[in-house]
Amino acid sequence: MTDVLRRGRGSLAFSFLVQGVAFALLVTRIPAIQDRYGVSDALLPAFLAAVPILAGVGSVTTERLVKRVRPSLLLRWSQPVVLLALLGVGAGERMVELGVALAAFGLAVGVLDASMNMLGVSLQRSYGRSIMLSFHAAYSLGGIVGASLAWVGAHWQLALWVSYLPVVLVLLPAVLVGSRWYADDRGGAAAGEAEKPAGEGQVLVFKWLLPLCLVMTVAYIGDSTVSNWSAKYLQDVLGSSEQMATVPYNVYMVTTLLGRAIGDLGVRRFGAVAVVRGGALVAAGGFAVVAAAPGAWVGMLGFTLLGLGLCVLVPQTFAAAGRLFPGASDAAVARLNVFNYVGFLIGSPLVGALGDLWSYRGAMLVPMVLVLVTLVYARSFEAQPDRYGGGHERPRTADVGRGSNGL
Repeated sequence: MTDVLRRGRGSLAFSFLVQGVAFALLVTRIPAIQDRYGVSDALLPAFLAAVPILAGVGSVTTERLVKRVRPSLLLRWSQPVVLLALLGVGAGERMVELGVALAAFGLAVGVLDASMNMLGVSLQRSYGRSIMLSFHAAYSLGGIVGASLAWVGAHWQLALWVSYLPVVLVLLPAVLVGSRWYADDRGGAAAGEAEKPAGEGQVLVFKWLLPLCLVMTVAYIGDSTVSNWSAKYLQDVLGSSEQMATVPYNVYMVTTLLGRAIGDLGVRRFGAVAVVRGGALVAAGGFAVVAAAPGAWVGMLGFTLLGLGLCVLVPQTFAAAGRLFPGASDAAVARLNVFNYVGFLIGSPLVGALGDLWSYRGAMLVPMVLVLVTLVYARSFEAQPDRYGGGHERPRTADVGRGSNGL
């Protein structure tokens, strides 16, 4: 394995971690942001929805840009924009400044998410074995770090810009230095060189990608259900204390990290199809336990299962898109990434509406049924021996080049 690949993998994992930190610092301080700018409860959903909508626009734009610009260059410059936009959210004073900062954050996040996963897919192809889950494990770790830093800021009642500035001052130069070693899908080249991408030589047939788009949407419906409703569910439905109601999401994040940390080993041993099926069944079981829980501790068990089950779906969906379209993987990843934000936009309002009209216990059964749909499309995650080596893996290679046949 060449040093180019090792450095590329390490620098990309660091980018995933930084993105986890930045996103967690934004979403966990929403009440403080609302107070700082005087955003009403009625207006807040519009601000929150704008971020994933603009991120979707950024992802679609990335699909077009990678025809002319290498993904590593898009990642190199979009990540600093995300960090600076985060600082802008904390430093502004007027509503219009918040709007501009959130718009920049959303657009840059769409480019960042798409380009990170493009590089992850191409690196996995070059390694010839599953490594995609390890990148998303780094993101989960970053989320835990970011949430912890947000807790410190809230505990000490620090102004938002005081909380955000040290993080940006540390991470911004670090990602700029680390971006020197991004490894594009091209023979031995590191990021940032002047060549344009080679023609990929394969047409992206969207109907072939649709099953993976559905799985991506379902996975994020489940994820947004946990992130938005776990605390309320534990406190209002299961009767926990306010303090204990903050625990499920932390447990979910920790189990997500653990599941992703060992998930690549499972893919190498049993194959992606088995891991995805297992993850879907565990996640569905988690929702069932949450829905039927007689008390808070059983509910906590359900959220633990959800972390272990849902954590494998998104990384494996990106990896499957790369296998399905080896000659157009960048376009496939960018298109698939849009459904990340579709699921996020659907999940929280869906559960909230069902909870108000029916019951929150019943509402938990809906994402349970949706995640089981993954079983129907599990074959879409199957290895392509003619495209991606024999069986689940192929021999390691030091080639990070992109030939006319898409490697």
